[in-house]
Amino acid sequence: MDKLMQDANRFVSDMVDGLVLAHPDLYAKVDGVNVIKRKEPLNGKVALVSGGGSGHEPAHAGFIGDGMLAAAVCGEVFTSPTPDMVLEGIKAADGGKGVLLVVKNYSGDVMNFDMAKELAELEDIEVETVIVRDDIAIKKEEDRRGVAGTIFVHKIAGAAAAEGKSLAEVKAVAEKVIAGVRSIGMALSPCYMPESGKPGFDLHEDEMEIGIGIHGEKGLERKPIASVEAIVTELLDRLTAEVTDKKVAVMVNGMGGTPESELYITYKYVAEQLQAKGYDIVRPFVGNYMTSLEMHGFSITLLPVDDELVGYLDAKTNAIGF
Repeated sequence: MDKLMQDANRFVSDMVDGLVLAHPDLYAKVDGVNVIKRKEPLNGKVALVSGGGSGHEPAHAGFIGDGMLAAAVCGEVFTSPTPDMVLEGIKAADGGKGVLLVVKNYSGDVMNFDMAKELAELEDIEVETVIVRDDIAIKKEEDRRGVAGTIFVHKIAGAAAAEGKSLAEVKAVAEKVIAGVRSIGMALSPCYMPESGKPGFDLHEDEMEIGIGIHGEKGLERKPIASVEAIVTELLDRLTAEVTDKKVAVMVNGMGGTPESELYITYKYVAEQLQAKGYDIVRPFVGNYMTSLEMHGFSITLLPVDDELVGYLDAKTNAIGF
């Protein structure tokens, strides 16, 4: 597959440059690395830093802004950023009240963000970490991947930080979200890697993958394509078995190659089926939040909410991706 790029080796750096040029009032690039930070320093408040491999845009740079992230570390496509890159992100974000690292549960990300945390602490920067594990396609909870539910952590913990809470308090709010949020995804077609132009995984035209990961990792089941209503039923049966609190925020997230029309069609059946099960959808979100290049598919995320979390979801942000 052809892609709009000048050089595969500069795919991420050119994207980072373009983001900063497109949003000069919001973004600045850290010299020498693919790290984007807030244009205005975040003084006197806890800073959130996230990131990982690129290819999931708008995650994570699209969530930099008031009430969300202070910096995003952009690794190569589907590749964890190095500890040195993460350290630069921490140093760029720190406003003197500590830094919370929001890390998706992938071994490379966990290891490299942890190493960066240790390096930052040697420079007297207070750092805490939370790890997101919302993908219920993995049975063992400690092994679950971090996927679209990560965005709710960015939004809610970021709003808590903007309110002036301490690092320990912001971490506690983030952990409250992580304890409840659950996601599952599916795909009708694979993504194509920029370096090779080849699909990230094989999937026949008449097949779909249930429980797909955001890097094309194997899901729960590969089966013939069903109607969108039947797909939603299968995914919600799995999610509602784990999310029993009836007051929820819902995210229907596109995987990058799904038209908005299809996402809203999907949401229609999500809303109808959740309401039929007695759920109260307090806040709906439909769009591209955590993508996988041009993969055609979607994920559903359910987050149990109370008044505190709804308040943070409603707090203003100027992040371009939310």
